[in-house]
Amino acid sequence: MTKHPAQVVAVSVSGTHSFSKTNTDAIRLLAGLGVEGDAHLGETVKHRSRVAQDPTQPNLRQVHLIHSEVFEELRDSGFSVSAGQIGENITTSGLELLRLPRGTILRIGEDAVVQITGLRNPCQQLNQFQPGLMNALLDHDEHGQLVRKAGVMGIVVAGGIVRPGDPILVELPPEPHQPLERV
Repeated sequence: MTKHPAQVVAVSVSGTHSFSKTNTDAIRLLAGLGVEGDAHLGETVKHRSRVAQDPTQPNLRQVHLIHSEVFEELRDSGFSVSAGQIGENITTSGLELLRLPRGTILRIGEDAVVQITGLRNPCQQLNQFQPGLMNALLDHDEHGQLVRKAGVMGIVVAGGIVRPGDPILVELPPEPHQPLERV
């Protein structure tokens, strides 16, 4: 079985702090800000709980990416989830996002560049969307360590248009690699 190249499967955006985002034909990434028209756009944090803690902290969650393969895993567990429904901006295929180290650069399409900052922490809103979904996106590895499977967060290093079908090229940061932690 050949592994297909990493690519964008879907792109999604929401101008409000709604849980799900609407699929669209293209999104525009803006350097240092995030996804044009998205509620999380900005240099400083926009996630409501983090704004309440400290509204001046940098926005390390400008773009949310998730691997479409997790949707297949969720389907096998009885859930029905598709692109954009759990709040991601970019749905990928053929890329093990959760295994990438912090600082990984993703070159998406012709111009866009996203740097991975950390993991999305599954929250209770997932259970409001579908009961039990939060626990389905949490697991434990062979060492008993918690594994968060709700995708990764990143910042926009270089802007550009991102569309379904766009290739994704991966550039790992210099070693030693730092594991992803929740942001």
